[in-house]
Amino acid sequence: MNHVRLAGPGQRASTATLRANDEKRRFSPGVHVGDLFGVLAKRVAANARRAVEVYSRELPEWRAMGERDVAAPLEFAVLLRRRSVELASHDQPFTGDDLAVIASVGRARGRAGVSLGSCRRVLGLHTTLMMQEMHEAAADAELDDLLRMLNWLGEQGFAAQDSYIRGFLDGQRHLLPDAERVQRLAAALLTGDPAAAELASSLDMPAASQYTVTVVRIADPDFRPAPATRAKILDALLAMDRVPMRWTDRLEFAVLLPATDRDRERALALAAAFAESVGRPCAVGADTASVSDLRGAVALARQISRTAPGERVPRRIRTVADMFVELGAARLPEIDLWLREVAHRLSRGPDLVATLDAYYRHDKNRGAAASDLYVHPRTLDYRLRRARELTGIDPTTTHGVRTLSATVTRILADG
Repeated sequence: MNHVRLAGPGQRASTATLRANDEKRRFSPGVHVGDLFGVLAKRVAANARRAVEVYSRELPEWRAMGERDVAAPLEFAVLLRRRSVELASHDQPFTGDDLAVIASVGRARGRAGVSLGSCRRVLGLHTTLMMQEMHEAAADAELDDLLRMLNWLGEQGFAAQDSYIRGFLDGQRHLLPDAERVQRLAAALLTGDPAAAELASSLDMPAASQYTVTVVRIADPDFRPAPATRAKILDALLAMDRVPMRWTDRLEFAVLLPATDRDRERALALAAAFAESVGRPCAVGADTASVSDLRGAVALARQISRTAPGERVPRRIRTVADMFVELGAARLPEIDLWLREVAHRLSRGPDLVATLDAYYRHDKNRGAAASDLYVHPRTLDYRLRRARELTGIDPTTTHGVRTLSATVTRILADG
């Protein structure tokens, strides 16, 4: 577990309670203790000191806190190890008081502004160190003792970590703005952090087994929104739909919606509001995946958004089913070069790109496309003939749809 300085009278009282309980429950002469437990009990102080040194070396946030108070972290490291050995030797679980003290330490870290990533890292280090300490002490230990200790750690380690994480998130709630906690939840989901479920619960956001990840990309590389502007946009979108979302960089915004029949509709509304807020064309890509595979989903959604055309007001959420030709072409330089040559030929005729875009968006419906372009259907027909003359490809054929729709999308994505 993470061991930090406890702050406040209530937390110091909790530490004192744990210490008092520890004194009462020391190994008594009448209790049979195997070699492993005896060796671990003798090495508690040395192992605790080493743990504090490892945390300080590996984690800058821990090091900064340790510089303010070295004794308190070491005291907690000693007490936690001694209590673990004593309980494991008797096959007893952590008590409610034990877990409350562990939660209070996590709460102190949360209130100190420690990041969730650092919190998870310290839990991993603690587990690694405990296993190392058992390995070092097990040379002359009885096999039964080693198996008992391993089994106890497997069960009680989860309980202790859950208490610590709950305390940590409770501490963050009193320190961080709601919007920042929502961004941390989105980051935890996208990176597969196990703390995501607990963080969602602390924000009163229902957890889902599947999410639709929508990436909105600002199609203006020179746009540099100020931090205050980004915060204002995030607050406005959260007021529209309270779901996990975050800025992933200055030109990209990600939204995670539980996968339902309405997820695309909700995502489109948020994307349109985002584009209106930034006042720049935006391209939108999305993918749906289980909560365990959101890393892949955000990567694919990002690729789609970088291949899709930017729009002042996004009219659709594009997925791999819409963009698989363009995605494949973008990965093959030879195909991409060929599409650019076709695009160059189209550029010789006025309004041909906009005409083909409207024509294909309306599934080759001449009347609907002409109406969208505010031209007569005969004008539309003339432009389609002109596109055929310049490229050698008939826009109305299957071959034309496959080639020219990909070309138009490539042109629009390039701005």
